[in-house]
Amino acid sequence: MNKNNIIGFVLIGLIMFGFTWYQAKQYEKQAEIQAQLDSVARVERMAEMAMDSLGIEQKDASADFAGVKVMNLPAYKDSLLTEARLAQEGFYMLSNDKIHLEFTTRGAQPYSVRLNDYRTYDSTDLYLIKPNNSRYGISVFAGENINTKDFVFQVAEHTDTSIVMRLPFMQGGYIQQEYRLSKGSYMVENVLSFVGMDNIIPRNVSMLDIDWSVIIPRLEKGYRNEKQYSKLDYYYDGDKKPEEIARNKDQSKRVDSRIKWFAFQQQFFSAIMTSGSEFASADFDVRYFAEDDPSGNLMAGTAKLRADFQAGSDNIVIPNTFYFGPNDYRTLKQYDLKYEKIIPLGGWLVGWISRFVIIPIFDFLGRFISNYGLIILIMTLIIKIVIMPLTIKSYKSSAKIQVIKPELDKINEKYPNEKDAMKKQQATMELYQRAGISPMGGCLPMLLQFPILFAMFRFFPASIELRQQKFLWADDLSAYDSIWDFGVNIPLLGDHLSLFALLMAVTMFFYTKMTSGQMSNDPNMAGMKFMSLYLMPVMMFFICNNLSAALSYYYLLSNIITMIVTWYIRKYVVTEDKVRADMMLASKTPKKKSKWQQRLEEAQRMQEQMQKQQKRR
Repeated sequence: MNKNNIIGFVLIGLIMFGFTWYQAKQYEKQAEIQAQLDSVARVERMAEMAMDSLGIEQKDASADFAGVKVMNLPAYKDSLLTEARLAQEGFYMLSNDKIHLEFTTRGAQPYSVRLNDYRTYDSTDLYLIKPNNSRYGISVFAGENINTKDFVFQVAEHTDTSIVMRLPFMQGGYIQQEYRLSKGSYMVENVLSFVGMDNIIPRNVSMLDIDWSVIIPRLEKGYRNEKQYSKLDYYYDGDKKPEEIARNKDQSKRVDSRIKWFAFQQQFFSAIMTSGSEFASADFDVRYFAEDDPSGNLMAGTAKLRADFQAGSDNIVIPNTFYFGPNDYRTLKQYDLKYEKIIPLGGWLVGWISRFVIIPIFDFLGRFISNYGLIILIMTLIIKIVIMPLTIKSYKSSAKIQVIKPELDKINEKYPNEKDAMKKQQATMELYQRAGISPMGGCLPMLLQFPILFAMFRFFPASIELRQQKFLWADDLSAYDSIWDFGVNIPLLGDHLSLFALLMAVTMFFYTKMTSGQMSNDPNMAGMKFMSLYLMPVMMFFICNNLSAALSYYYLLSNIITMIVTWYIRKYVVTEDKVRADMMLASKTPKKKSKWQQRLEEAQRMQEQMQKQQKRR
């Protein structure tokens, strides 16, 4: 075999090898095209079968298929996505002793959430999220823009407390959503995974979008009260407390800082989503439904979030958690994520009193007493006993002022003009000093009681323990009590009459009447006297008529107990003879002027000098 023959055989071999390789490539392309055609054919057959079953004629090219326009469906490069877009969704349950969740394979997302231990105000099952009232999707660029809520996932694993769903791609990768529910917990663990997607998702993709929209239904008796304590919260990792928006009003907000979690909060229940790391930014929106909404909905909340994404790996894991449960202080606190801060207990002082005084006493009494009306009575007595020394001090100061009242009236007659106000004040202070009366002796003890009153004002409407607890004529201490339903809404008053609020206002009037004798007869104080005696009880009635019965009941008890204590102190503790004896002793004891008195006298001297200068001019 010569050289030319060898070269010929080599060339023939190369040509055959090249032809074979070219044919193989052509076969792969034809197979891919055929697979796409087969997929489209299957989709068309599915659409035809669906339309036949629905009795829709196929003459209309844009006929509805499962509520979606067939011809308007987006065309996906990946035929598996096209199939998943039109596949039939399935429903799967997860449950424990606390909650019952239903998931849909369309979007691999929660479909409904029911709490086992609670009922609505009309005694029906409590759905924090009713069926089909949640939309949760992940948007990412995987060769094309996709959102997971548009596709039906395949169930890879399912038990009573866990489910794994996957969305496959033609190139072999898949998106996976895994949900796990632990025993005795309201927390659902969620792990979003991108498996084998390194050749599908470009390496320059650094973010993915998460959007979650929910409709929270009405769950309580009083719409105004429920709306007043509903809102959206979001929390910056490391902060002392979360921020809030949309309390009792429609509101939107763009948050460009990184946040740890956010909550769609109803008065007593919340849906909270927490990131395993942090959300990079967020757009929040809350809209409230009208009171007469036929579907019985309270609020619609939307959260559009952006999260970090590190492409290039064949297994990307993004952990999140969902909390679906009550706004119970102890329950929320056990997760150590500042969830309990969403409960509106007031500012730093009022909140401190609520967390470290009111709640511990309330919880302690709740261990032994099942009647919450009785618990509130005992709490009121405990509080009154604790502040009794301040009350006695206040009454002593008021009683002393009552004794020197004739001399105060003489001072008022001596200086009737406003230009002599400084002289009148100086004369009054000298009289106080001789009688041993502190100017703030009556006011300061009362001011110290205000934080407790505000703590109660915050605590009762936010206490889930009072929810649906009956007492006397009230069928729910967390909502208003009604002895008369008007059937029509009256401005400021509402559509009902609360007996607890009415009794509270009446006792407030009589208590003010009881103590009004201690007020000065100064004409300048007439307006204040009228407001305290008449306007304040009326205003408090209108305010409390729509608030929780527990709050009105507490104020009623507080007024009654205060009236009894006032009568007892006047009768046996701070009598006129004792007060006069104390004043005589105080007048003989040299008194050192306080800094406040010194500043007042200095101001008086400066005013006198200014008046003299004006007269000279």
